[in-house]
Amino acid sequence: MFARISQAKRRRGEEEKRCTRADAPFHLFSSAPFRFGFILIVLVLALCNRALAESRFPPPDFTETNHQIPITSTPAARAEWLQYLDVGVLLACLGVALWFIYKQRSRRGLFWLGIFSLAYFGFWRKGCVCAIGAPQNIILGLFDPGYTVPLTVIAFFAAPLIVALFAGRAFCAGVCPHGALQDLLLIKLVKVPAWLEHALGVLPFIFLGFGLTFAATGTGFPICRYDPIVPIFRLNGPGLLIALAALTLVLGLFVGRPYCRFLCPYGALLKLASLASKWRVRVTPDICTECQLCATSCPYGAMREPSPGTSEPKFLASDRRRLGWLLMLLPLLIVGGAWIGGQLAMPVSKLNPTVELAERYIRQQKTPVDYGVMTPEALSLQRAEHDPEAMLKAAANLSHRFWIACVVFGGWVGLVIGVKLVSLSLRTKRTDFEPDRGACFGCARCFRSCPQELIRIGQMPAGDLPTAIATTTSAS
Repeated sequence: MFARISQAKRRRGEEEKRCTRADAPFHLFSSAPFRFGFILIVLVLALCNRALAESRFPPPDFTETNHQIPITSTPAARAEWLQYLDVGVLLACLGVALWFIYKQRSRRGLFWLGIFSLAYFGFWRKGCVCAIGAPQNIILGLFDPGYTVPLTVIAFFAAPLIVALFAGRAFCAGVCPHGALQDLLLIKLVKVPAWLEHALGVLPFIFLGFGLTFAATGTGFPICRYDPIVPIFRLNGPGLLIALAALTLVLGLFVGRPYCRFLCPYGALLKLASLASKWRVRVTPDICTECQLCATSCPYGAMREPSPGTSEPKFLASDRRRLGWLLMLLPLLIVGGAWIGGQLAMPVSKLNPTVELAERYIRQQKTPVDYGVMTPEALSLQRAEHDPEAMLKAAANLSHRFWIACVVFGGWVGLVIGVKLVSLSLRTKRTDFEPDRGACFGCARCFRSCPQELIRIGQMPAGDLPTAIATTTSAS
């Protein structure tokens, strides 16, 4: 009996070492050289694809005017049937991801699904259209009657959310190319402190509100414009984005999915939807024996320990008072944020080209300035002089829309911060070690850390369990 317990303890030590590595589904892919080699091959293939996509005809010669042809940073429009093909591939990948998570419980399957998604939605489709930027199209369609949201964009926006409402973040598990790329990079996990993770966890919700604010006013799509992963797929972009992409890649070597956890706005929506999901990811296939082997198996900080759900009697009164004060503070944060947003509406509205042109036109009428001949400023003023009343009216409408949007955005920021503070004061009852519904990406990394799962797949005899665990299992 003692020999069996010693063997189980030794096996447990090996499992803990294996779980703390946040490794790939099998040994070959857990080595850093293979990961870097695979990424290098993908980049070479992408460069070849870019070379084959060069123009068949040389561009015109602008030597006399010194005009430089701008470099496009967005992919060209695709045929309609290809767009519907993308939707079909998305739906198929979501279905396969659910099958791997809940039926097969296979990290290996999700790994290869992520490789396919990275190649298809990432390097081949160049990250467009994607679910991450789709909320901006939706909000613009709601506020601009002249803009029609394509059905394919609606599908990319709605399908992962509908799946999350029932089965969690299957899109993040192996369908999103952003997450798949970051999964390949993780080689040396550095745990993010809990206080820092809670603080950074509000940024995706704030970035979501920021992007929807600008999209609602027709100013632009900042979620797409400042996406640090897309320039990697397109192999071009502004210098600032390239620097952000490099920073994200370096950070991803040590922090699990930094973009997904601390910046992705669509991930914020998926997190909210997953909180209401009917099915959730469970580490153990049957019962939890609280062996704690899974406690360090998640590189994304999603694992939660068992909790009684109530405070100790000596702390109960103070916890209730703190919660009461936070609930009273919540409306003040919303009102204060809305007021600050209203104050910032005027300077922010000048980022819109129409509002900026109206301001320049008014200044030109009061104090004329010589902008030269054929300069962008002079040409824009010439266009404004064709119908100044219509231009000024449009600018006034946009300024009003900006005021409303900034007030809503400021209130949204206050709401996000207030709800986060309230959530930290609430206690959730948990009987097992389990992933948090909203924070879990469904990547299946934690499955192999559970002895019950190893017994299920035949990699560990039931007799190798420690005596206490075996007794608990047989009693259940």
